[in-house]
Amino acid sequence: MSAPVRTAIGAEVSLDQMLDARERRAARQAFALACFREPLVSMTVVMPGPVKDGWLPRRVLDEALRELETMCRARGWPILSREVLWQETGPEALYVVDVDARSLKSATIELEDHHPLGRLWDLDVIARWQGPLSRQRLGFSARRCLVCGQPARVCGRSRQHPHEELLNTIGRIVHEYDLRSAS
Repeated sequence: MSAPVRTAIGAEVSLDQMLDARERRAARQAFALACFREPLVSMTVVMPGPVKDGWLPRRVLDEALRELETMCRARGWPILSREVLWQETGPEALYVVDVDARSLKSATIELEDHHPLGRLWDLDVIARWQGPLSRQRLGFSARRCLVCGQPARVCGRSRQHPHEELLNTIGRIVHEYDLRSAS
């Protein structure tokens, strides 16, 4: 077994802190939808366990930010608003993009499914009148477990894999990506 991945910068966060962060994120999303009336991408990082901030989740979100901005530029989609937060409950970002929500969701699914770090990103697309757009609603398959490839919801609900195994898998994915990028 490989050595555990060190991810911590701050302390462990409680369930109450995570729930409060989720409420604040929902409020920011509602405000952005009301102000801009265009779809938004809410970005978070897949980081199991009580420590949500550290070099690893920050590295993963930084790459997601770069890829989303590159994708929008390449497709000619104006970014109307960008907010990035580096918090102890985990890094997150909110982008408002001037494009139809279905196109935006399809493009973010493409990033999640095809970028080497994409499985570590949670790129939610939310439209003003439609709410969150799901993968299944657009005909895409559910996300797969990082460790075994089974549906992620099944493994997550049953806690199929130990916390350390998940963190080691995430660390390996990022390390392999960084090695490929450096060469």
